[in-house]
Amino acid sequence: MLKIATWNINGVKARLDSLTAWLGQARPDIVCLQEIKSLDDGFPREAVESLGYNVATHGQKGFNGVAILSRLPFDEIARGLPGDDGDEQARFIEAVFSVTGGALRVASLYLPNGNPVGTDKFAYKLAWMERLHQWAGERMAQEEPLVLAGDYNVIPEPDDCHDPNAWEADALFRPESRRAFRRLLHLGFYDAVRCVTDAAQTYTFWDYQAGAWQKNNGIRIDHLLLSPEAAGRLKAAAIDSFTRAWEKPSDHVPVWAELAVEPA
Repeated sequence: MLKIATWNINGVKARLDSLTAWLGQARPDIVCLQEIKSLDDGFPREAVESLGYNVATHGQKGFNGVAILSRLPFDEIARGLPGDDGDEQARFIEAVFSVTGGALRVASLYLPNGNPVGTDKFAYKLAWMERLHQWAGERMAQEEPLVLAGDYNVIPEPDDCHDPNAWEADALFRPESRRAFRRLLHLGFYDAVRCVTDAAQTYTFWDYQAGAWQKNNGIRIDHLLLSPEAAGRLKAAAIDSFTRAWEKPSDHVPVWAELAVEPA
């Protein structure tokens, strides 16, 4: 059994104590981090490696940045989403691991926010999602267990936010963003959390402002998407919302899934 998680850490140095505490408590096998906000050589590698993890990063100074932490050795690592050689934003890293019967591919992604709508930022978001769709379609053709884990900055459905009316003009809930997310799902992906619960008020992000956490005014934007080969092995999925109540928390919380997959 492998436990695979995603967490937008919102600055790995600022949240290192929370990260190491959660790793020790939750004991995931593979963790996809977003918004590490660190260059590769500035990542606090030793603190994470001391807990038994291998570390692969695709960092950027002060902004963005993604990483994969793994108890399994990396067979392959690729950095950057294909399709735009001029894109310098560090938002994508993928890794391949040897498991019984073949390979497991895991990607950590940090999709652009896209606000304000009507600007180049929103156009960049939609273009990035189109590139992701192209990449994912090619990977799905390999018919292997594949996990796309990350902060998608997309609220898929009205039940995934506390007040749909408040979000209708936001890039995270715009029809164009949600349509692009559905196109990704229609490649054959399964939303791990929605495979185990259809409950409303199932959130992964609470803003720091206006008492959002205390009022449970949240949204669900962090997702684990599973290929059919991965979804067929899904045993459990959950959101560790308790970390939002910790001291100096990230505004996101970890999301995880357990797959009936064994290391080779």
